[in-house]
Amino acid sequence: MFARAQATWRRWCDDRASHRHAIPEALWQLTLARYPFLGWRSPEQLQRLRRLATLFLARKEFSGARGLMVTDEMAVAVAAQAVLPVLNLDGGLSLYAGFVGIVMHGDLVVAPREVMDDDGVVHEFDEELAGEAMQDGPVMLSWRDVEAAGDESGQADWAYNVTIHEFAHVIDMANGAADGLPPLADRSARQHWREVMASAYADFRARATTQQQTSIDPYAAESMAEFFAVSVETFYVQPLELRGESPQVYRLLVDYFREDPAAHSVR
Repeated sequence: MFARAQATWRRWCDDRASHRHAIPEALWQLTLARYPFLGWRSPEQLQRLRRLATLFLARKEFSGARGLMVTDEMAVAVAAQAVLPVLNLDGGLSLYAGFVGIVMHGDLVVAPREVMDDDGVVHEFDEELAGEAMQDGPVMLSWRDVEAAGDESGQADWAYNVTIHEFAHVIDMANGAADGLPPLADRSARQHWREVMASAYADFRARATTQQQTSIDPYAAESMAEFFAVSVETFYVQPLELRGESPQVYRLLVDYFREDPAAHSVR
């Protein structure tokens, strides 16, 4: 009885938030037109995507860094892409419940880094970031790169979508550290995931480190977490490439995200 009442209360709250934070029709249609990988879905799926994006906007707090003014257009663009990976997942937006803040920068961010080598020597360097997802938030995104995801002419080499990439990291971290293993139902599913991804990652890393041609961003060879995030962004933006590069990983993601983008893609 209590669980049913709680579910009813949550639906009422969500319905109220959807009404109060409704995305204007013109802005929604503009977003779908700018990011074509969103729009091939059925009317029912697009309605659910819009509702999730609306609830995302109601629950998250956007802030602009260095004087950047975050407009409705920018916030909706982020929200629509951010909720795409959770569109068909049972957990839905609960996978993003561990943080509230989204920090938008106008361009790349230069972050100081320290790395200790095998001899114990610490090396300091600067790294340019288009986005970063941190445990318990916030998520940082470069608007230049978020916006570029809709420019197919700028994606000649590999799929590139910083929003989906960073929110794949958020999903990955929903059950702890970023290790390329998202929340799964049981031990058997986790074991199967590890086996498929470990084999695919080892194969991909061997090819990437010897500079063999790959269909997905060689950055995926950095770690299992990056391999997962790059695979997810490629799954949504250039699914045919991922299916050709690593059909086992593609099938794993089809089963996990409960959709088959390659079936709707045309070269």
